[in-house]
Amino acid sequence: MDVVKDNLEVYGYLSNIYGLNLFDVDKPLQRVLEFFLGRVPQLSNLGRFVGRDLLEITDYVDKASRPRHIMWDVNGNRVDRVWLNPAERFALERLVFDFGINKPPYKGASWHEHYAMGYLVSDPGLYCIITITNQTAYALYKYGGDALREFVPRLIGETSPLAFGATWFTEIQGGSDLGANQTTAKKDGGVWRLYGDKYFASGAGLADVALVSARPEGGRQGAKGLALFAVPRVNSSGGLNFVVRRLKDKSGTNSVPTGEVEFHGSEAYLVGDLDNGIYYIMEDLMVSRLANAIGALGVARKAYLEAYEYTKRRRAFGKLLIEHPLVIRDLVDMEVTIEGALALTFKAIEEFDKSWHSAPPYNERYHYARFLTHISKNITADAAAYVTRLAMELHGGIGFLSEYPIERWHREALITPIWEGTSNIQALDMLEAMYKKGAHISMIKDLETIVSRLKTYRDVAENALNISKKTIESLTTLDRQEIEFRAKDILTTLGHSIAVVTLIDIADTLGVERYAAVAKLYFEKYLRGEYSVNSYSIGKNIIDIENEHVVIYAR
Repeated sequence: MDVVKDNLEVYGYLSNIYGLNLFDVDKPLQRVLEFFLGRVPQLSNLGRFVGRDLLEITDYVDKASRPRHIMWDVNGNRVDRVWLNPAERFALERLVFDFGINKPPYKGASWHEHYAMGYLVSDPGLYCIITITNQTAYALYKYGGDALREFVPRLIGETSPLAFGATWFTEIQGGSDLGANQTTAKKDGGVWRLYGDKYFASGAGLADVALVSARPEGGRQGAKGLALFAVPRVNSSGGLNFVVRRLKDKSGTNSVPTGEVEFHGSEAYLVGDLDNGIYYIMEDLMVSRLANAIGALGVARKAYLEAYEYTKRRRAFGKLLIEHPLVIRDLVDMEVTIEGALALTFKAIEEFDKSWHSAPPYNERYHYARFLTHISKNITADAAAYVTRLAMELHGGIGFLSEYPIERWHREALITPIWEGTSNIQALDMLEAMYKKGAHISMIKDLETIVSRLKTYRDVAENALNISKKTIESLTTLDRQEIEFRAKDILTTLGHSIAVVTLIDIADTLGVERYAAVAKLYFEKYLRGEYSVNSYSIGKNIIDIENEHVVIYAR
């Protein structure tokens, strides 16, 4: 039996975290959930699955068994389906049916639980399939009407067979500039017909129904002339409704098939009102941008854990790596970065959870949630790239070898600044939320309310709040070109300030001093630019697993 067991666990030779329960070991995630939900969801079974089966499945798919485009069936019919590794399909079905990753917001729970599960999954390709399916369910549930809502139970795993969704907005000539979309929609009796193509179509060949942006014939130019349509894979006559031109080769996210899709009179069904399409699209992108943020952090956490476990085993210059002060510095940088970004992202999720039922023209809270989403999407993407790079470095030359998983985590992290709008787009959209919707006013009011109720650690939170205020005040002396030039710096400063205040709020509310220590280090690293003379001892305690009061994780 031992021989059989050893053969079944070969992946453990490649990964130092294989077999860990990735929920049970992640105390910061549990504390953040406790703070925002007042309880810790029961996610141990999922943590066990993602720390074992899913780690191995997604790494194998990336390295040896990527999705394949099946253009024709054996009888000569055009089918344009994607053949997934059976283990990947098994994983998707388990996540949707058994763990219910897409059910919480639609079945009486909260977005926090969906995104907590996404954090644990976090493989960008696999989680992308789940996210675009959830985005489709979101739009059809909220704006689709009775007929289109019939797709929702299968999209969220409430009934079988499982259906996959997709969101196809991007075209070659425009990229993030949705106003440049050229796909057109023509009314044909009771349905619309689409003509055009989409260039980055994740879920191509997998989707049973896709959300597609198109410009109604005779409609105005620009983004506000777009409408949102649901396009089933099969038309009303039972034939193929759109064509998959090809799948793309990518440096990462290989679990999700990404291709090019053509519409030649494809049957389509209007989602919501004809004139509100761009608002539905941007709202749907909030769902995926939060997924991008939380997925980036999940990737960073896995990379961190690999590095942490490696430094406890590897010896150099007469002692374990983890005993060297510079290695401790790197681990502290990584841990503080992850925890600050995690607090910021769940703050954005909290605001979205409280406002997602708002519809165009939306309420103040929704605009604040959108503002936070742009910020958290950027901060977490930078965090993932930084943490995974450091994790690779701590592995030395082994970290650059593709046979070990740490190399893949860095590759996967590099998509997160690009997906769902680049960092430049997020910064510009943040400015739009400020200048047109006054979202920064909501932010300052919110942070002031938090700081005013703090019983402990108020000085750090006040310092962060004051930096936010000064940053916003400084904009009054600049013209619009200069503000746009500095937009990413503004976003970063505001994001780090919100992260610090939220960390202090967690420390104060839960009575856990460790979060105040993390907040101080985060403030020093990201808002002051240098650590204090006491940072070494504070940081060493933060990564000291022998002391249960400052534990990052325990087996």
